[in-house]
Amino acid sequence: MDGTKPAMESNAEETQDEGQESKGCFECCIKCLGGVPYASLVATMLCFSGVALFCGCGHVALTGTLTMLENHFSRITSDHATLAAVIQIFQYVIYGIASFFFVYAILLLGEGFYTTSTIKKELQSDFKTTICGRCITAFFMFLTYIFALVFIAIFCFTAIPVFLFFNMWNTCAAMRSPDSNITYPDSICVDVRQYGVIPLNATPGKACGTTLTDICSTSEFYLSYHLYIVALAGAGATVIALIHYLMILAANWAYLKTAASTHDYQDIKTKDDQDLEAEARSKDGQNSSSYS
Repeated sequence: MDGTKPAMESNAEETQDEGQESKGCFECCIKCLGGVPYASLVATMLCFSGVALFCGCGHVALTGTLTMLENHFSRITSDHATLAAVIQIFQYVIYGIASFFFVYAILLLGEGFYTTSTIKKELQSDFKTTICGRCITAFFMFLTYIFALVFIAIFCFTAIPVFLFFNMWNTCAAMRSPDSNITYPDSICVDVRQYGVIPLNATPGKACGTTLTDICSTSEFYLSYHLYIVALAGAGATVIALIHYLMILAANWAYLKTAASTHDYQDIKTKDDQDLEAEARSKDGQNSSSYS
């Protein structure tokens, strides 16, 4: 019996140590999860998804559009040389947008981690923010506002090819419909030259009747049309992500400014209390010396 008692005590101590370790790990996990800026994390995921959809789908859609124009609307290379150069420039711009926004979203996520940890430290201790930290948040807020305006313009620009392809799609669907009473299908045409995509002297420049329906049946048209739609959705998602970032940055800046003002007030109040205590002690000392 005496031999089993120490063994039971050691087992109890081991169980207690394991419980303390698990409790410590749990508290550590809760502390780490509490420091995660979930709003910034959601905005970052949305920004990554939107930029990836816009850049990837937009790049492939531009290539398909150029192939379709070369095969059906502008068979002379010199007629669409300018358009080919512009499309190539747009594709390089897409590369830059993808790279830049990947880095910028990471920076905004890091700023979210910094601000969240700073606010928690200010609430739990005497840690005080600096003017530099608030200026960094304000600078990111200004940049995000500018980029949001830029991507709104990109969103509107991306809607133009969607509108053009939608018109062609509807025209082809109307010609294929069994309910349509079209006597002369060759009279129904789509002239790409009127949109300014290719010069007015480009040949053939337009597609009519069965030629138009054949173009709508090609893989270049079908793929480019749907990729433009996805790219438009990606640009819209990026706009929403940037607006989300803008709200987060504005809230973080307000939190940091309020926390700084609160600390300044507490410092002034503490100094006044110390002065009052020192004055009271000096009066007590004078009274005690006068009585003696």
